[in-house]
Amino acid sequence: MRRVCYSVAMSLDGYIAGPKGEYDWIVMDPEIDFAEMFKRYDTVLMGRKSYDMAKQQGGYGMPGPKAYVFSKTLEQANCPDATVSSDPEKTVTALKKKKGKDIWLFGGGELFRSLLELQLVDAVEVAVIPVLLGDGLPLLPRSEKRARLKLTQHKLFKKTGTLLLNYDVKYLRYSRHSA
Repeated sequence: MRRVCYSVAMSLDGYIAGPKGEYDWIVMDPEIDFAEMFKRYDTVLMGRKSYDMAKQQGGYGMPGPKAYVFSKTLEQANCPDATVSSDPEKTVTALKKKKGKDIWLFGGGELFRSLLELQLVDAVEVAVIPVLLGDGLPLLPRSEKRARLKLTQHKLFKKTGTLLLNYDVKYLRYSRHSA
């Protein structure tokens, strides 16, 4: 079965974007082979805000993969380069069952939380950028559910101080407020 991987850059204090959505603080380490990393995926999942941001930047940066945008307000006619869905559980469950490569959960935090709460995220891959933002969009917005992570790989990129952490997700059967 295909895996959904939340692959994202995060500040040391836990933000994936600044308070105004800015990401100019993300350092592109010359040692990271982004082309090789993107070869793992043939599908990308985005929330509406991430899709809008990517469109403003001229695309979402990966030539070829099939894009899915999750929104309750966006219409298919407004997204000729992506499939729009208002039902992440149904869509992602079906995608995971199809043959293909892994699925990249591009963003953002709200979609990550929704898919994590539905137990549809299989891996979390975080590039920790050595910067403190003090405020912004958190990696995981407030959630009632917990998930344990098992470290599967780590690598320090010494030129920039970026730390890449890869985890498998292990779901728990209780909520944050349970005994």
